[in-house]
Amino acid sequence: QVQLVESGGGLVQAGGSLRLSCVASGIIFSINIMGWYRQAPGKQRELVARITGGGSTNYADSVKGRFTISRVNAKNTVYLQMNSLKPEDTAVYYCGRYPHMGDWGQGTQVTVSS
Repeated sequence: QVQLVESGGGLVQAGGSLRLSCVASGIIFSINIMGWYRQAPGKQRELVARITGGGSTNYADSVKGRFTISRVNAKNTVYLQMNSLKPEDTAVYYCGRYPHMGDWGQGTQVTVSS
C-alpha cells in the first residue's frame, strides 16, 4: 500500500520561503521519479517539479529559478524548497510518482499573501 505524507506548508508573505517534505512508503523509492504537484482553487492539478532517482530535475516554467526539488533516497523523502513565493503559488501541494499512478497523500496547504 502506497502512502505519501506531505508536510511543511503554511501561510507566508509574498517573497518568503517554505520547505515542503514528503515521506513515501510502500514503493521502492529510489527507482521512482518523484514529483511535486499543486492544485489551486478552481484549477486542475499541475506538475510543479520532478526528480529522478539519480537526481536529475525538471521544473514548470512558472517556478523555474525559484523552487528546488531534492530527495534523500535513504530516507524515502522528497523535498521542495520554495523561495520568492508569489500569491499565485497558493495551492494545495502534493507529492507523487511521475508519471502519476493515482496515489495521493493528504497534501499540504501553501498560502501566499500579497
